[in-house]
Amino acid sequence: MIEAVGLTKRYGSTVAVNDLSFTVKPGKVTGFLGPNGAGKSTTMRMMLGLDRPTAGEVLFDGKRYTDLRNPLRTVGALVDAKWVHPNRSAYAHLKWMARSNGIPTKRVDEVLDTVGLTEVARRKAGGFSLGMSQRLGIATALLGDPDILMFDEPVNGLDPEGINWIRRFMQRLAAEGRTVLVSSHLLSEMAQTAEELVVVGRGRLITQCTTEEFVDSTSSSSVKVRAPQAERLREVLTAQGMAVAPPDSREPDSLLVSDSTTERIGELAAGHGFVLHELSAQRGSLEDAFMRITGQDVEYRTGSPESALPGDAGDGALAAADK
Repeated sequence: MIEAVGLTKRYGSTVAVNDLSFTVKPGKVTGFLGPNGAGKSTTMRMMLGLDRPTAGEVLFDGKRYTDLRNPLRTVGALVDAKWVHPNRSAYAHLKWMARSNGIPTKRVDEVLDTVGLTEVARRKAGGFSLGMSQRLGIATALLGDPDILMFDEPVNGLDPEGINWIRRFMQRLAAEGRTVLVSSHLLSEMAQTAEELVVVGRGRLITQCTTEEFVDSTSSSSVKVRAPQAERLREVLTAQGMAVAPPDSREPDSLLVSDSTTERIGELAAGHGFVLHELSAQRGSLEDAFMRITGQDVEYRTGSPESALPGDAGDGALAAADK
């Protein structure tokens, strides 16, 4: 388990992380989310002893990272995929890391095979693509077979097959009872990967809850209905006091009913003899929920897409901002 208590980091008058406390429990993947400048990377660096906190502490199963005798046996982390000497091979890098933490050398071959780098194990890491470097970073995190794993943007540079692999792999690690914390800006991926979320903004904790709770907290309940007699059904639903959005021109046989349930609409449709081709509850996306919750905490705001069209006034505004 990971426990962050009152974690604070100041750089002069700038507060990068502000009294941040959260808990990451074993058995599930926990997503660490926040806009750019929210303090995610600073927090992860403090957790691993790479930056010293101004105040507060982080405990891994009750101990600080700097107090762990062989840290890779307790905590595995991917923070910077390019943190490898460019003239050192993947095998040599992992062998060096293993020796420094009292890990048997045979474990090097095992993790190389796990991440799919066996065939390039003797190649210099400096020639690796970003995706290959990510896999080497994951192999390093796995080297000590730790119960706690932290990944910062683990899918950067991976192709769709690699993204799917790391998603299933992290979920499998959590299913084994390990503690898994992953930071990512790919919200669609986090929606499929993480069961729990820690959301931060401007260095502060915004919320910690399940992914489902986070999405539901910002989503209004609505139901999509498709029916051959959509207009007549709309009249019936409106007469019952329901708010029904006009049919989409692309789907003239569909309706979107706000603040209702599939059960109620289905019963009404059946009672009036309507045939339904679709009746489905609509749920917001993690991306929508994230933008609603963290919108006021973004570091830089952009204008509307239209304002950046060539020849628009937006170009002048951007030029002025650059100055």
